[in-house]
Formats: sequence, structure tokens, C-alpha cells
Amino acid sequence: MSIAEALADAARRLSSVSDTPRLDAELLMAHALGISREAMLLALPRGPAPPAFAALIARRGAHEPVAYIVGHRAFWSIDLVVRPGVLIPRPDSETLIEAAIAHFGPSDPARLLDLGTGSGALLLAALAHWPRATGLGVDTSDAALAVAQENAERLGLAERAEIRRGSWDAASAGDFDLVLCNPPYIEEDASLPPDVIDYEPAAALFAGADGLDEYRRIAPALRLAEGGIACIEIGAGQGSAVRALFEAEGFLTQIIADLAGRDRCVAVRQKE
Repeated sequence: MSIAEALADAARRLSSVSDTPRLDAELLMAHALGISREAMLLALPRGPAPPAFAALIARRGAHEPVAYIVGHRAFWSIDLVVRPGVLIPRPDSETLIEAAIAHFGPSDPARLLDLGTGSGALLLAALAHWPRATGLGVDTSDAALAVAQENAERLGLAERAEIRRGSWDAASAGDFDLVLCNPPYIEEDASLPPDVIDYEPAAALFAGADGLDEYRRIAPALRLAEGGIACIEIGAGQGSAVRALFEAEGFLTQIIADLAGRDRCVAVRQKE
């Protein structure tokens, strides 16, 4: 088949396993061709589909996430290496960066903290936006720490981004202007699609019977620099419960929705 025919056929085959079958097919074809999707779409190469494409489609047909197959994922203004064992960054999490930008306006935060940094997505996106800031990303996963460090070096941010082993207690230092966090927040008995449950790390997903266990640990540990803010991701329907946990510790809170209108971020500030 030609490349165009193979793309159309792959999109049809992936329609039963993906909400974005055409996009998945295009990303996998571009990967097989060794070019960006944008370059491929601007000038679709002629000739037959590359032999590797069929195997890539088979992997996606078995529900393996595209990000793990191609080894990277775009997030905010950066492109990140992503590997099995590390949570795949989602566009929904960009809501945290937007909330932080809205808070600081024309000012720049000096010191950033990313709790549970994973691939380094939140920390490195923030450092790319604020070129004078420095930051710390902590995680308990060796796989995550290795990928986050690799991403910091690839993006030229290693001199401003420290990646090290650590837990929620890192938030107690009190000298961070901005704390970012996408903690596990899924109920332990929740039903998840195969793309997630069969491939992504459970430790980055599940947080007890109600999905709130990690917020219960973060809230009492959190300290902020004067004028600082914590932008913490939440799951659907968790806004009121998470607000209550942080307000019980004396914080002011605001719930911020993502582009789909779902509550996605709790913004936490010290009372003045």
C-alpha cells in the first residue's frame, strides 16, 4: 500500500481501540518514516508505506500507548522523552501551568518545586516559560528520575533543574514560590481503559479507596514562600473534597477548570 492508503487503513483498524485513530496512525507513520508528523502532513512522501509501520500499528492495536511506542510526547512548549514505567504527560495537566502563569502575571517565580515529577513535564515546562527560574523535581521512582534527568539535559535545562529522590515532604521547605504537583488521584477500584491500566505505572495512578490519600499527605506538609502558590492537579469530582483538606490547613483555595470544563487544578495560597 502507498503511505496514504496505509494511513487510511490503519485509522480504520485503530477505530476500535482509540478515540483518535487517525492521529495515532499519523504519529506512528511519521515515526516509521523518521520525520515529524508536521513535516509528513506538509508533504506526504510518495511510495509504499515503510515496513516498520505494520508492527507499530499492531502494537497500538494491542492498546499500547502511542507515547510509549514512539518514545516521546509533546507537553506545553516542550517535547519529552517518555518510557514505560513513567506516567505519560496529558494536555489536561497544562492547566496547572496556565494557572501559575495567571497567578504571577508579569512577575517571575524564582524557585519552583515539582512534587512527583515523573517525566519532568511540569517542572521543565515551567522552567522553559520562566528562563530566570530554578527548580527542583522530586520522585520516588528510579525510572522517573532517570527520564526526568534525561529530559532536563535534552532541553538544555539541566543547569536550572535539580532532579533527585524525594517525597511530598519536600514541600515543607517553605522557600518555593511555585509548587506543582500531579499526584496519584484515582480510586483503587476505578475502571480504566487498557491503554492506562495495562501499561502505565499503578503507583502514579491510584491513591486509596477515594483517590484522596496523597492529598491528605501533601496538605499538612505544604509550605509556600510569601506570595507563592501551589497548583495541584485533581480528578473529576474531587474539587470540594480536596479544597476542604487544604483549607483545614489554613490555606486559601481556588478550583480551576481545564479546557473541557472539568475541574482540574486546585490553586493553593497562604492567607494574607
